[in-house]
Formats: sequence, C-alpha cells, structure tokens
Amino acid sequence: MGNYTIYVSVDPATAANLVSRYIIGGSISGELIDDYVLHHTGGGTCRVMVFEKYFYRVSNRLTLTVTIDNFEGRTRVHCVSGGGGQGVFFRFDWGSSDSFARSAYRALQDYII
Repeated sequence: MGNYTIYVSVDPATAANLVSRYIIGGSISGELIDDYVLHHTGGGTCRVMVFEKYFYRVSNRLTLTVTIDNFEGRTRVHCVSGGGGQGVFFRFDWGSSDSFARSAYRALQDYII
C-alpha cells in the first residue's frame, strides 16, 4: 500500500481537476469511481475522490483514494492506494500501489509547497 500527504499552492477544486485529468487522461483503464465534496459551514472544503485502474503487472485493479481539504488554511492532499495483492495473506504487488499513489503526486508536483 502506498500513501503520502502533501500540501499544494492551488485550491482544492483545481487540485482535484489536475489529479483527475492526470489519472483518467493518462491511462486506458483509469476511471473515477466516486467524487464526494463536503463544504464546512465555517469555511473550507473536503473532497474525497476514489479512482480505479488496471495494472498488468499484478493482473488486478487497484484503487486510489485522494482526500483534498483546505481546513488548515492551505490545500492538503492525502493519497492511499491498495488492492494489488493476491490471496488472503499475500499483499505483494510489485510496486503497483506505490506507483498508483505517486500518480497524484506527479499531477501536482509543480504546485507542491
């Protein structure tokens, strides 16, 4: 499983758009499964996006959950991927989960602060 948190210099909507375009536009099998937006009455937005993509190296579909918020006064992006292991106990996925998680990082790399 790959996961990380970064801060970016763009608003949550722009960050979500950049990640979505990178994952969906940059692959044949990448798709957005769900996109949920919450607006806090005191200000701020939280957006949870779930992507799915097929990885040939593990012959399996992986998920990537991207949570974007600006509750701290700056845009935070947290990503976690999983689903690449096979069987009940075998979680080895040849680096597919880390690779999928890094796709959101690559989409936002010019805006990381």
